[in-house]
Amino acid sequence: MGYRLIADIAMLLHAAFLVYLAVGGFLAWRWRWTFWPHLATAVYALAIAIVGWVCPLTHVENWGREHAGRETIPTSGFIDHYLTGVIYPEEHLLTAQLAVAAAVLVSWAGLALLSWRNRSRAGRPPRS
Repeated sequence: MGYRLIADIAMLLHAAFLVYLAVGGFLAWRWRWTFWPHLATAVYALAIAIVGWVCPLTHVENWGREHAGRETIPTSGFIDHYLTGVIYPEEHLLTAQLAVAAAVLVSWAGLALLSWRNRSRAGRPPRS
């Protein structure tokens, strides 16, 4: 039971990471400090995509699954196992990746615009 729980927690952390990757930049519109963790998340995700690293959570999930007597997920990882071919067709992997990248860039552009507007308002005299 404990090993299966470890595998399930690793799977949930994977999912949370991907959700945060897609929408975390929009959270920074409200809570500016969250931009920095989101930047780190985006850089790490980009590095995994470019270099082809295996996420450590994949190793943890497979370790838990193996010790629980369950089948492991492929070394290609969480996305290939849980999302590709399930959430979107396999031939649209690049489209899904580009959609997430676009969401990140739009969220950062919006944050830059909000920051610029706040700075320009701060420089104006108050209305009477």
